[in-house]
Amino acid sequence: MASERESFDLTGPLHLPYVLWDNAYHRMSVAASLVQGVYILERDRQENREGPDALAPPWWTFFHFQLLRPLVDDVDSSIFGAIYEFKPPASQCNDTLYRSPRYVIAFRGTLTKSHSVSRDIELDIHLIRQGLHQTSRSDIAVQAVRNMVATVGDSNVWLAGHSLGSAMAMLTGKAMAKSGIFIESFLFNPPFVSAPIERIKDEKLKHGIRFAGSVITAGLTIAMKAKQQKDLSLDPFAALSAWVPCLFVNPSDHICSEYIGYFEHRRKMEEIGAGVIERLATQNSLSGLLMGAFGKESEALHLIPSASLTVNVTPSPDFKEAHGIHQWWKPDLRLEHKLHNYK
Repeated sequence: MASERESFDLTGPLHLPYVLWDNAYHRMSVAASLVQGVYILERDRQENREGPDALAPPWWTFFHFQLLRPLVDDVDSSIFGAIYEFKPPASQCNDTLYRSPRYVIAFRGTLTKSHSVSRDIELDIHLIRQGLHQTSRSDIAVQAVRNMVATVGDSNVWLAGHSLGSAMAMLTGKAMAKSGIFIESFLFNPPFVSAPIERIKDEKLKHGIRFAGSVITAGLTIAMKAKQQKDLSLDPFAALSAWVPCLFVNPSDHICSEYIGYFEHRRKMEEIGAGVIERLATQNSLSGLLMGAFGKESEALHLIPSASLTVNVTPSPDFKEAHGIHQWWKPDLRLEHKLHNYK
């Protein structure tokens, strides 16, 4: 029996029959719904739901999108992403379509169903080990985005993802940004691979731990660069700083909540005159540096220079709710927004 959460009529944003594309809440809700569409696409495949029994289509047709094609994992044949095309009705005037996309490429997160869970967890482990970029699923994702941008232009494309899918969207967005192409991106509950320092209640202790971590990371960075004879004045973050993805996090979700402290700590370090230390620390992870010392290639996807950070401070009853995609289209959300530009 289908879960109630899979039914658009029961849990979808029916309160948005008309999308104002210059409204940040509307854009967020539509992007989250399209990601949910990918989840349900894969569930439809697993449950052999076709035609009128399929539950996925309303998640995009409600907002006048069409499914251009699904993105399929070459290992287990699961659907992990989708490319949507926006087909607004002729009655909509061009003025109302300002900031709307022409295409959206969306990625789902981990599904805990037996048909796909082993492959998803394998990729979760790759993510933790900072090796997601070395997987075939990431190759498929990056190539799909490159092809779409080459065909229709970067200004016409959005990226969206949730959890593991958010990491996949982050990976593809960073790959494009490195070549000077900056795609509007909506990253829901993006994983931040580190100790959950944000859960510490004592602010002084929390800042002290972060400060110590920054000093150690910056020191190791200098040592590693000297050993590899790399120029410290070259800042790889600067090339990415013009890409400002939209991050959506919940403080009760330990998988993504560290982003709150990551950006806040950077601001505090600038205020106390330790910006030079933090500029080195913020673009490196301790685990990545240690792996590099042993000759292992890694990429800390979660480290980014700039972001538009939206925090859902609406009380969440439990972790499952705090990490879920459904929260991002609920009405009456309490959201806090901050723009973080890398200097």
